[in-house]
Amino acid sequence: MAGGLADRPRYAYAAPPELGQDSVRRAPIVIVGAGPVGLCAAAELAMLGHDTILLDEDDTVSVGSRAICWAKRTLEIFDRIGVGDRMVGKGVVWNRGRLFHRDREVYNFDLLPEPGHQRPAFINLQQYYVEEYLVDRVQELGRTDIRWRNRVVGLDVLPDGGARLTVETPDGNYRLDADYVLAADGVRSPIRRMMGLDFKGKVFEDRFLIADVIMKADFPSERWFWFEPPFHSGQSVLLHRQPDDVFRIDFQLDPSADPEEERKPENVVPRLQQMLGPDKPFDLEWVSVYTFTCRRMERFHHGPVFFVGDSAHVVSPFGARGGNGGIQDVDALCWRLAAVLNGTAPAALLDSYDAERIPAADENLLNSTRSTDFITPKNEASVAFREAALDLAADLPFARRVVNSGRLSLPHTYAATPLSTPDGDAWSGGPRPGAPAPDAPVQVAEGEPWLLRRLGGRFTLLRFVDDPAAAALGGVPDGVDVVTVARSGRPDGATVIDRDGTAFARWDAADGSAYLVRPDQHVAARWRTPEPGAIATALARALGRPAAAEARRAAGG
Repeated sequence: MAGGLADRPRYAYAAPPELGQDSVRRAPIVIVGAGPVGLCAAAELAMLGHDTILLDEDDTVSVGSRAICWAKRTLEIFDRIGVGDRMVGKGVVWNRGRLFHRDREVYNFDLLPEPGHQRPAFINLQQYYVEEYLVDRVQELGRTDIRWRNRVVGLDVLPDGGARLTVETPDGNYRLDADYVLAADGVRSPIRRMMGLDFKGKVFEDRFLIADVIMKADFPSERWFWFEPPFHSGQSVLLHRQPDDVFRIDFQLDPSADPEEERKPENVVPRLQQMLGPDKPFDLEWVSVYTFTCRRMERFHHGPVFFVGDSAHVVSPFGARGGNGGIQDVDALCWRLAAVLNGTAPAALLDSYDAERIPAADENLLNSTRSTDFITPKNEASVAFREAALDLAADLPFARRVVNSGRLSLPHTYAATPLSTPDGDAWSGGPRPGAPAPDAPVQVAEGEPWLLRRLGGRFTLLRFVDDPAAAALGGVPDGVDVVTVARSGRPDGATVIDRDGTAFARWDAADGSAYLVRPDQHVAARWRTPEPGAIATALARALGRPAAAEARRAAGG
């Protein structure tokens, strides 16, 4: 697929079985919106063993590149649901960025300077490819009823706690009940409006023009950002290489610019010619204008409805925090839904979605707002500060921490989550409770030789030992897998070998250390040596089970 309008895949509409029925079907989970976030949710839930209905008002993938920068953590999630290799194989891999001021390079940086990671810091891949690959994977998994050209036009919360959706199709309307609804319907979320919910925050005056340009060019696979370049005086420009000889170029516009005028080819082409040279051949694939926005809902969980991705929060694009944050929303939510539907966790577990993802959204909003303020200073003092920072950054590394062309996406650590067990021992490093699990190369009996490939989808006790023949660890409750990381020996189905010590070092582990890792690959608890009952207690906390109820459960009551 080349991304052009005529080349996009078209998915077949089929009349839903509920049309013309007096009775109303009830589904456990309905997802609204087949963008990257909704599709990723469908795939994750399928991998966890749950059927879903996915509704989308269109019958194809997105127009234009839209979200293009997919971070390492998102790629690890894609690996878990079975699309990582395809995404990375097509995408443009990059770890390095360069920053320019006027006609000189100020400095460059490497986002992944150490070896021993399977995935790069980022890939660039147009959103339409991401959606197409996710549709293919969801269909392959076979647990999702994808309903194209099904538009949600009404939503009511039912007395029993579920939700009733009214859905419009080419053949008429029907009703569909759901225990849970995932609203992945974008920044203009119709479901948010139907429920009368606010979207609070700040809309800036600043605008940027996006141009997807097809051309043969020797720009490297790096992120290039210019402050006040000679070809776009007084403004900023960002350039990314994408697959298929497509380049994403963002031009800062004057706040007074007319978006409709700016996106016309007769106005876009001269800007590009100033940058690329008057004789450089290129074609425009897609043009858009966006306004800097940093907003979120007060809460993301409203009864049976969960808001994910842009429907819950929206940030300015510099930093690649929008699409990646949305994927991490569903990564945090889906295992919770699966645990509640499986009966292994109380419904109260779902309340902790807000406790984790609202701080994550606030972190993204804060970084996005600071980037916006630096990229588009609003007064003379801010302009002078930026000028000084850029001048100093060329020679003084400390000043580079002040320069802000977009703080690039990193996974959030759930520092205050109620699901984590606080450390009982002194740790000098390693992933603390709430943090994402770090990857490391390991020797395995079969499969991918990476530690993260052994984690996720279930609770896992990650045990570190010097001798793989060490006695089995007692007190591991049902529902928890055990993976042993040994310094030497031969790998088998449950043991991997860390011959170069990378895994031990990244996890700050010693002989006998253990970590309880959640299904979303975040750490729930860790011990230098687990005490009897500690693992079961930490599991209960991670599943939102009250202590008294867990005691009765353990006693068989």
